Amino acid sequence: MDTSDKSLSSLIDRAGLDRGRVTKLIGHGLEGADDGELFLEYRQTEALAYDNGRLKQATYDTAQGFGLRAVKDDAVGYAHASDMSEGAIARAADAVRAVKTGYAGQFAAPPARTNVRLYGDDNPLGTPAFDAKVALLETIDAYARAKDPRVRQVSASIAATWQVVEILRPDGEAYRDIRPLVRLNVSVVVGDGTRQETGSHGFGGREGYQRFIETHAWQGAVDEAVRQALVNLDAVPAPAGEMDVVLGAGWPGVMLHEAVGHGLEGDFNRKQTSAFAGLMGQQVAAKGVTVVDDGTIAARRGSLSIDDEGTPTSRTVLIEDGILVGYMQDRQNARLMNMKPTGNGRRESHAHVPMPRMTNTYMLDGDKPREEIIASVKNGLYAVNFGGGQVDITSGKYVFQCTEAYKIENGKVTAPVKGAMLIGNGPTDLHRISMIGNDFALDPGIGTCGKNGQGVPVGVGQPSLRMDRITVGGTA
Repeated sequence: MDTSDKSLSSLIDRAGLDRGRVTKLIGHGLEGADDGELFLEYRQTEALAYDNGRLKQATYDTAQGFGLRAVKDDAVGYAHASDMSEGAIARAADAVRAVKTGYAGQFAAPPARTNVRLYGDDNPLGTPAFDAKVALLETIDAYARAKDPRVRQVSASIAATWQVVEILRPDGEAYRDIRPLVRLNVSVVVGDGTRQETGSHGFGGREGYQRFIETHAWQGAVDEAVRQALVNLDAVPAPAGEMDVVLGAGWPGVMLHEAVGHGLEGDFNRKQTSAFAGLMGQQVAAKGVTVVDDGTIAARRGSLSIDDEGTPTSRTVLIEDGILVGYMQDRQNARLMNMKPTGNGRRESHAHVPMPRMTNTYMLDGDKPREEIIASVKNGLYAVNFGGGQVDITSGKYVFQCTEAYKIENGKVTAPVKGAMLIGNGPTDLHRISMIGNDFALDPGIGTCGKNGQGVPVGVGQPSLRMDRITVGGTA
């Protein structure tokens, strides 16, 4: 790595701070605490959006700052600032000391070290040049409009972030990670008379733009967006009622993320607010269902070499053959639950406290071909793509909107349907999985997860699945 570039040098050095004095200030702020750290961040972000034949957005932003955290039992003192100065850190240290007044704790051991690098250091914002990015978006727009005369509107966007994080602990231990992230997205509106429908597709990951802006890649994204929109143009109102549902592979794993994943985060289980609380070692899903959270997949959107506390990410098995075997943990919840951190302590930025969050969460393959799963359903729904979803952690209830779905009649996929909603309960519906496909896929790299007002990039995935007797909200 070329450290002659100032942006690649230590953030402490970059800010002109004395490392020894900063370490002493951290020690002052965290004296008597159980745990804590100084989290420093430098971030560059760009976003270009081309809409309806014009460049509508071109933003570039640079941000930096720190957050100082002191942890005592289940309490957290946190102070943050964008001013990277010794005076600001000193004021933050005074502020967080209040959380453990009169308390002397045993300071937790530092995170383990790792040499694993899941992505490169290169800054994606520099290549290609700005003009080339605008030209690419213009070309995408023109290609989409030429695809089909029914295409009425086209939106295309590219975005990139380059983030440098540094974590300092009062014992002088320091951890560093440099994180690229890119995304390309295409959405279209097609129309026939007064009826209009939309379709979208995107992809990305922790690397530069190169792979995603190759002609076949962006053309594939446009083709998929137009295909989805045209399918919906022919869609009939979705039936409603209880029926067997087949979920497609890949992005439909977002349902698993919402309905199950959040319920297996450590904080909800420690506080007994998750529908899965107290069920460790019990059968919580049908046999054959294995769900993992894996932050170690190279270059994936949800992957991290280390989490935002300095812990190396891991492949954490959550449900194994239907049995609940693990939770996703940050350092605080792991300590309070007498468990090990799993590398799931994540935060949106220096202005936020870390908490247990998913990375790439997915269900493992089964042994059934997708064709066999579909053929087994007499009268049901084939849900291929999802839009937004919501879940109530405490009850496990979820609602999901299908953006691409079809009727299954006598074992065959027939008419596309519009307006289908899947309504259910995660802990209950895990037992309703009756067939698991052998066509596992990860999503194309577009997921963002929200929790307590913080958004972080995530990945999802699954094979095709059959779920029996699921409630479908329709428009028919």
